Amino acid sequence: PYYIRQWDATGKVNSQVEEMFSGHMVIRAYGQEDETIDEFDRRNRELYDSSFMATLIAGINMPVTQFFGNLNFVIVVVVGGLKVLSGTMTLGDLQAFSQYSRQLSQPLGQLSSMATILQSSLASAERIFEFLDEPEEVAEREHTQDIKDVKGLVRFDHVKFSYDPAEPLIEDLSLEAKPGQTIAIVGPTGAGKTTLVNLLMRFYEIQGGSITIDGVDTRDITRHDLRQHFGMVLQDTWLFDGTIRENLLYGLHEGKTISEEQMIEGAKACHVDEFVRRLPDGYDTELKDETAELSQGERQLMTICRAFLSDPDILILDEATSSVDTRTEVLVQQAMNHLREGRTSFVIAHRLSTIRDADLILVVNHGSIVEQGRHEELLAKGGAYANLYQAQFANGDNIEED
Repeated sequence: PYYIRQWDATGKVNSQVEEMFSGHMVIRAYGQEDETIDEFDRRNRELYDSSFMATLIAGINMPVTQFFGNLNFVIVVVVGGLKVLSGTMTLGDLQAFSQYSRQLSQPLGQLSSMATILQSSLASAERIFEFLDEPEEVAEREHTQDIKDVKGLVRFDHVKFSYDPAEPLIEDLSLEAKPGQTIAIVGPTGAGKTTLVNLLMRFYEIQGGSITIDGVDTRDITRHDLRQHFGMVLQDTWLFDGTIRENLLYGLHEGKTISEEQMIEGAKACHVDEFVRRLPDGYDTELKDETAELSQGERQLMTICRAFLSDPDILILDEATSSVDTRTEVLVQQAMNHLREGRTSFVIAHRLSTIRDADLILVVNHGSIVEQGRHEELLAKGGAYANLYQAQFANGDNIEED
């Protein structure tokens, strides 16, 4: 039990230390330094107490075992010596029994030292197997196929899905995205917008219905082959340690290469080239975590350029302009327009001004499509989309009619 408490406390201390390092600016901004230190001291004390008892018991285990082993040897020698003096046992028998006593106590001492290591291992293994016992990803079907020359016809046919079987999310969803169309998905937070694209890329498996690309069920395609046809730009600007060039070319599939001229041409189309040229090392500039060389908007433009250079068949844009200023949003929007040309695109957006020109707008709520149509049609209906639009307009968002 002490080893279990020790490793549990160790995990809590390590997680808090990591949180304090990654969120130190938030801690300082809200003046929580003293509370954080007190919380660390409390958890560290719990770790100290449990570790002290575990170490104490492990430390006294070997001496106690050796003590009883030596006591056993003394008893054998004393009792045997008395028997030798009384003539009921020979001296050779006493020597043999004393040797047996030593041979017996030595492995028992070794086992006792191993027992403490075993208990510590079992306590750690409990945490490891808790992770390993989590359900595995659904195995691929035995006979899968690949799709070539993807046109971009995407169909959701009576799709059913829920994260928790007791709480249904998507019960009967059907939609069709024709090749080259831009499908905008809007709705309140938690409505299931991101869930749709997660299902499309098989990050989760549907529980009913089917999702097809050019008539092929996505479950008949391996996840690796399926995702090769997608390009994704997320709200979070994930850039990796390395040069700007390496980050831009990260999305290229295995065996595919592009020339330096093609990369620069794509960077210009996505408005990346202009700020990269201002950096001392240009495209060879090293990026590190929390790097200060690039603003949030510039990092977002890089993620768009990364998707642009990968030349995907189907594009997913998930809140790509949510964390940039109005001026940068114009640049990001222009870059996304270049990126969307000629390919089926799914755009998740809260800023309705960015999706007014979409071919089809889906208004999602509680996992269901409550409205669909073009911008003007939905405004004329005066339904859920019109309410969202008017709410943003009333809040002062930059939404203006053409």
